[in-house]
Amino acid sequence: MALQPVLVIVLCGKRKSGKDHVAERLKLMLKDVLAVLQLSKPLKEQYAKEHGLDAERLLDSSSYKETYRRDMIRWGEERRDRDPAHFCRLATAEADKPVWLVCDARRPTDMDYFTSHYPTLTVKVCASEDVRKERGWVWTDGVDNAPSECALDDYSCQMLLSNNGDNVMLTQQLEQICDLAFSKLKL
Repeated sequence: MALQPVLVIVLCGKRKSGKDHVAERLKLMLKDVLAVLQLSKPLKEQYAKEHGLDAERLLDSSSYKETYRRDMIRWGEERRDRDPAHFCRLATAEADKPVWLVCDARRPTDMDYFTSHYPTLTVKVCASEDVRKERGWVWTDGVDNAPSECALDDYSCQMLLSNNGDNVMLTQQLEQICDLAFSKLKL
């Protein structure tokens, strides 16, 4: 049974914007009070099970995942069409800390689930196209123009977090998030 959170931090952003990096930094800063949740984890685990694939390799940022990404997107969309909150519920089922970090929101239904059930801070991780290319991003038709990449383009997050390589700026922004989380813990 999941612990009710005092705050859910929901990250979204384009591929190679640095969502995982931001999540790792927040994990270090919030330590024992933070549960990191991935909406893609239950999706990838179930996809791997149904297709005889290595779930662990689908969860990392390897070329293995890229081989299956397009079909995995299609498969996940079919599941979401039947139940938009399915993967959200699975990801939160065993959260056991007072602050949750959802590091991979992709759709308005993901945002709606968290904002309607919990106190939430929505954060869009932003990086320029040039920076994303430096991190290995290459435009892929059927991926970069799919709902999993574009559905939140116009979503109005509460915070825009710049992740273009300025570590001082990034740290200041992450400290603001941590200050909010710690203030919620004190209530």
